[in-house]
Amino acid sequence: MVKPFITKDGSEVCELLHPKNSRVRRLSIAEARVKPGSATKEHFHRTSEEVYYILSEEGEMYINEEKAFVQAGDVVLIPAEARHYVVNTGNEELVILCASSPPYSHEDTELVTPAPSSSAHSSGDS
Repeated sequence: MVKPFITKDGSEVCELLHPKNSRVRRLSIAEARVKPGSATKEHFHRTSEEVYYILSEEGEMYINEEKAFVQAGDVVLIPAEARHYVVNTGNEELVILCASSPPYSHEDTELVTPAPSSSAHSSGDS
């Protein structure tokens, strides 16, 4: 059993396939969970592109200032360097299957700091 951990963006992640736990080398597959009413922190990846497959619940996906409604069955491409975060607008945990190439790393993840005068969205800790 793979132990979940909290990523830099605040989501709870369980790495299903990663170079650290399998023979895969050029990508990682993880299951991410966001609690109801919570959001991940806005961030970007310098080199990794991601694909999110929404497994359950619904939310709002923000990529470079564009907002889209997402629900179970939707697929979202997040290019490298695209600022992004997701808000769980449902009543249950938002569960996302995340594919990342190159594989996810904390070192490739940069948090976006909101301007002091702007009202920031909630973090995954609320």
